[in-house]
Amino acid sequence: MRSAIIAATTMTEARQYLTLPGAFEMRHGGVLESPTVAYETWGELNENRDNVVLIFTGMSPSAHAASSRLDPAPGWWEEMIGPSRPLDTRRYFVICVNSLGSCYGSTGPASIDPASGELYRLNFPVLTLEDVAAAGKALLDHLGITSLYSLVGPSMGGMTSLAFAVMYPDVARSLVLISCGARSLPFATALRSLQREMIRKDPAWQDGQYAADAPPLTGMRLARKLGMITYRSAQEWTQRFGRERTAQEHETGDMFGPDFSVESYLEHHAQKFTGQFDANCYLYLSRASDLFDLADHGGSIDAALKNVTAGRVLVIGVETDFLFPIEQQRQIAKAFEKAGRRVNLVELPSIQGHDSFLVDMDAFRPVLCSFFNGDWQAISNICSAL
Repeated sequence: MRSAIIAATTMTEARQYLTLPGAFEMRHGGVLESPTVAYETWGELNENRDNVVLIFTGMSPSAHAASSRLDPAPGWWEEMIGPSRPLDTRRYFVICVNSLGSCYGSTGPASIDPASGELYRLNFPVLTLEDVAAAGKALLDHLGITSLYSLVGPSMGGMTSLAFAVMYPDVARSLVLISCGARSLPFATALRSLQREMIRKDPAWQDGQYAADAPPLTGMRLARKLGMITYRSAQEWTQRFGRERTAQEHETGDMFGPDFSVESYLEHHAQKFTGQFDANCYLYLSRASDLFDLADHGGSIDAALKNVTAGRVLVIGVETDFLFPIEQQRQIAKAFEKAGRRVNLVELPSIQGHDSFLVDMDAFRPVLCSFFNGDWQAISNICSAL
């Protein structure tokens, strides 16, 4: 059993840290001793402690979802969180949790193993999204929060939210599931498997024992490029880049260097990512996404969701998303309907593919505003207009 006693929170600027004392048992075996959970908050907790919106992130973001007085840098969901925004911080106390296994403050493979004094690296136990959900629940316990106004999760965060909902079925009064699925489909697993192989085949990976100042940069660059391709759609690539050529010249002797703007775009994002994210953390979180299957909680998706008590469920999918195809969101919505939950399924025509929830704010904002305002008719009107 996981310890019910939670240690004090410490704060460094906007990012806060919670240390869980004792042994944190992992779902697939292994134990973390006194792991840390990093998180950020916006807004004020009300007297009843029930105006809370908890956000689980996708695979690579930190807990910095929006700017604040303590950290004015724009967050990864800047246009969604704040006064007069969908997650209105005048009404809600918003918490964003950095996933267990990540490298942005929560304990992961790049953290120190207290038993050895060395980095965990591949000695980190097998990570599951259920472990990520359990760490989020421990944070709520520490804050004295027993009821969530809403549980929100995009992408991997959506799967983590599903794990949370079935593990703690009475906590969230509503759910917002964005561009996710009840499990990873073979196509998505194949893509992530290739990304992991790109990293592991880089000689600099050294079976996970690379030094902090000598990471497997080539493998990470290639994995990120493949990721960027899967996060967007072919329609967007055509509209955005067409056959536009890059202005830069090839390096001397490099006859196969980038000729097209789309190549330069991918290289830019790959270079940016490799300086920010740890390779072993990437491997663990990627595999955790593939290991998740909602049917593990009861034998089928329908059985897993039947005890979830959330009164309202919003499921949003994007027609051009081929990482989590729209059929997966339809499957989730149908299962919740069978369980007797009130469900809105919104299928957006955004051309930005899986990344639409990060960039197509004009499409996503009205849907989330309507949901958090309790305006079901407005959501229905949006669906009818699509």
